Amino acid sequence: MALTIKPYLQSVTLLRDKIENFDEYPFCLPIIRQLNKIEFHPDVTFFVGENGSGKSTLIEAIAILLKFNPEGGSRNFRFTTETSHSPLHSFMRPTKGHKAYRDGYFLRAESFYNVASNIDALDREPGPGPPVKSYYGGTSLHQQSHGESFWSLITKRFGGKGLYILDEPEAALSPTRQMAALVRINELVKMESQFIIATHSPILLAYPNACIYELHDEQLVKTPYEETEHYKVTRRFLANYRKELDNLLEE
Repeated sequence: MALTIKPYLQSVTLLRDKIENFDEYPFCLPIIRQLNKIEFHPDVTFFVGENGSGKSTLIEAIAILLKFNPEGGSRNFRFTTETSHSPLHSFMRPTKGHKAYRDGYFLRAESFYNVASNIDALDREPGPGPPVKSYYGGTSLHQQSHGESFWSLITKRFGGKGLYILDEPEAALSPTRQMAALVRINELVKMESQFIIATHSPILLAYPNACIYELHDEQLVKTPYEETEHYKVTRRFLANYRKELDNLLEE
């Protein structure tokens, strides 16, 4: 019988008994206040919720818990532009699979510029290995548009057999590129990869058989795609956008 390689990360448990005050940040965030344990899909797990619900803080904590740099990059990145991450990871315990991933990356959309700057800085220093930018297609990420740099990361840097933690990867991608990203994610899943993604994109959320956690009444609830608020709002707007616009602008 073949061994199941994934998931690399099975679950994360919040150590609630170690937390002294749930009225303090980050424990006061809606996504954290009622949290106990999160179980991850072997392929793709999504977190979705309103702005300010704590998705990025949760994703950041999971990444730091797994020894990724708080501002993003692989586990080899150790730069610091500004120390702004929360202590949430110190109150979490991971349950890992029996086999470690070979590749890994934390994409944080808001600080990917800092990752690109760090890559350029590393490449200015002489070293025995190839330039870091060669793993991203050979061109400095700063010499590409924001969207192109994200696309280079997904298509060239991600190599399979990896754990990829993505915070709002759609931020720089057009709808067409988001659909292309679905294809690339599927290719990487077939190459024994696992994804954990926080997103607002109803396009990315459509990935088949994914686990979608949506915030309902301060609890993360597994929610079918067509029952997510993002899907329903987008579908309602596109189905009759003139009426929706009239309603919105009249209000």
